[in-house]
Amino acid sequence: MSSTGAGENRGELPRRLRALARRGWKVLRVNWHLGVTAFGGPPVHFKIFNEKFVQKSKWVDEQIFQEIFSISQSLSGPASTKMLYCINLLHGGFMAALFSFLLWSLPGAIGMFGLSIGVSNIDENLPRIVYALLSGLNSATVGVIALAAVELSQKAITDPLTRIIVFVTAAAGMLYNALWYFPVLMLVSGVATLVNDYRWIHRPLGALARKVKRKRATHPEAGPQNSATTTRNSHELGPSQPGPSSEFPVSEDEANKNERPSGSTAENEPRIVPQELRFNMSWKTGTVIIVTFFLSFIVAMVLRSVLPDPGPPILYRLFSNMYLAGTIIFGGGPVVIPLLREYVVAEGWVSARDFLIGLALIQAFPGPNFNIAVFLGSLTAINAGHSSVAGALIAWVAIFSPGLILVHGTMGLWSAARNRRWVKSVLRGINAGAVGLIYTAVYRIFMVGYIDQGFQAGRSLGDDPWWVVITATSYVGGRYFKLNAPSAIVLGGLMGLIRYGVVNA
Repeated sequence: MSSTGAGENRGELPRRLRALARRGWKVLRVNWHLGVTAFGGPPVHFKIFNEKFVQKSKWVDEQIFQEIFSISQSLSGPASTKMLYCINLLHGGFMAALFSFLLWSLPGAIGMFGLSIGVSNIDENLPRIVYALLSGLNSATVGVIALAAVELSQKAITDPLTRIIVFVTAAAGMLYNALWYFPVLMLVSGVATLVNDYRWIHRPLGALARKVKRKRATHPEAGPQNSATTTRNSHELGPSQPGPSSEFPVSEDEANKNERPSGSTAENEPRIVPQELRFNMSWKTGTVIIVTFFLSFIVAMVLRSVLPDPGPPILYRLFSNMYLAGTIIFGGGPVVIPLLREYVVAEGWVSARDFLIGLALIQAFPGPNFNIAVFLGSLTAINAGHSSVAGALIAWVAIFSPGLILVHGTMGLWSAARNRRWVKSVLRGINAGAVGLIYTAVYRIFMVGYIDQGFQAGRSLGDDPWWVVITATSYVGGRYFKLNAPSAIVLGGLMGLIRYGVVNA
């Protein structure tokens, strides 16, 4: 019997390896090109993922996609990376999700690492033709992101309230910027749809309105005409509805209606999730993962503060700064890039010029914008006399880990909460708020996209009409002529070179 059991165990291992190989091949076949063709940043990535995983491969349906989109936007870290991770996590488990992340991030990370080596060896000023090329790439990127924002808005806007949320969050994001600000905007958006769907304000406001009408009707100065009007309104309301002269009786059915979320019956029915789209992890396991992460975060920050003079080594400080950035940044790449300026340039590790070169390059690179951490980590290590590979690897692991760990744990909690009606209401608002913040990203990149020798800190693309023409060309080409994002960005770079040739002829 023991020999039979041993034989079964020996046969089980090859079967598992073959199953793992099949899953790996499936992930590779579907995901392999995304890391080298997904240009334009998170807003465009979401559009690409929808076409790839919802419309073509059908790994998830539209509702699951919108749920994952809301989760990814509501947590810190790289939004599009978390979304790709979650889609593969649902479809193939942890190993598939990890493999998809490597396929997604490594091509851009390796490219940014190579460019960091080149940038560390160039003179103070780049040739002006390079600045023209980078400005053209930035201009086209703005058009691509604007198009993605419009298309995502069409799915996020489901009623007048979500339309208002998209507009208000976009405007608010343009007017102010702080670490706490974007998550607060998304939280307020979720609360707004929750309050509206459950009609928590409608009932007290209705009671207040009836009370005001009642006081007007019973006011001593009310004339015969007002009394007649009041009597006529009471008859129009009918016996089952409270009139102005009543004590506002509310039937049990009406009270229950006010406690239920508005919307169609189908929207209020519990969500039936197919078995293949369920993530088999308990909420307890998810909670343990999240708590463990925050404990590691606290330990990393405390060590950074308490280590004796001359303080922790620069590579550890690099790790802690990137770990902190990956933990507290909401809104994805367009938000992380300005903050990393404070964490790297202000520390004196990387020059302002090199940072802005990295900013222009990452906009034109495929894959996650968080790969700019590889560029900055490598330059930090080189400038401090350390290995560029060590600096790049430390920064890459530190900035991506928080978001991936948090979203993995949250998926366990989500499995238990996804069918609750209030969760659906909150996510509808968060989704609309997140789309509104994409317009904020368009504005911020537009305001610093034009770079040249005289203003390496960046100026508005509106300072030169040619850059606006490139932005419009990118948008119109994608909107009406099916021009894909990589082609639009390459075209923008070529148009930037044309401007250089004309101006300097």
